[in-house]
Amino acid sequence: MLNPQDLQRLVEIITEEVLAAQRDGATATPCACHSVRGDCCPDRLRTVVDAGASRLGLHATAGATAGVSGMIDHTLLKPDATRSEIEKLCREAAEFHFATVCVNPVWVALSAARLRGTGVGVCSVVGFPLGATTADVKNFESRRAIFDGATEIDMVINVGALKSGDLRTVERDIEAVTDPCRQCGVVSKVIIEAVLLTDEEKITACTLSKAAGADFVKTSTGFGPGGATAADVALMRQVVGADMGVKAAGGVRDLEGLKAMLAAGASRVGASAGVKIVQESRGQKSTAAAPSGY
Repeated sequence: MLNPQDLQRLVEIITEEVLAAQRDGATATPCACHSVRGDCCPDRLRTVVDAGASRLGLHATAGATAGVSGMIDHTLLKPDATRSEIEKLCREAAEFHFATVCVNPVWVALSAARLRGTGVGVCSVVGFPLGATTADVKNFESRRAIFDGATEIDMVINVGALKSGDLRTVERDIEAVTDPCRQCGVVSKVIIEAVLLTDEEKITACTLSKAAGADFVKTSTGFGPGGATAADVALMRQVVGADMGVKAAGGVRDLEGLKAMLAAGASRVGASAGVKIVQESRGQKSTAAAPSGY
């Protein structure tokens, strides 16, 4: 249960977001299926993907339009990843034109050097995978990753504080990352680790992330007891609206899985099976090894 002060703060944040949405979308027609304003209806995405579209224009993807590969953060976050595996990840990302490679902080500088001039970004993780570090540490982690060449930051919230009803701590935790990202023009994503949360807590986490100025909310680390579900993606999309990104991560291992997440409202997918997914989208037989983990 939230204490009265935190409950009041949550009400204030939700009120601010509702008023802002009303101002920004006064002339927009709500989507018939879930009342989100603008062009984010999951059925429209499902239709165009199933029809074989090679490019999709999506909200909240740094203004880019891209095909299937451009929706994927090509991911390698296992703790025993080697230099040669990271270099291979970068070669694949450049070849297949993924949105980013997503790597642990120690590999950011190498990845940035390998991908310079390719148009592929470098995403790093902060407070990963537990989220149980203090806000000042997450702030330093973010600034160091940006210094090393990260163009996107995926941070894990303080899950324990959220479940304790300590919303002010969660707010400060998220802002410790979104503030330096905004100052440096870097995309920020907030991992809520949905599998550990109730629906009410998911709504609260997404609301706090939006209020803190995050660019995306993200379902999972891929290291928890469960990964992305279409139901969670749909709920997160409904909460944040059309102009904020939703990233599905954890357990997306084939083209059908990616389609399901897009249909639910995702605008980015994190996957270690990116090569396999793109090859399937092109009607090619996959040559990629079966992914492990994320």
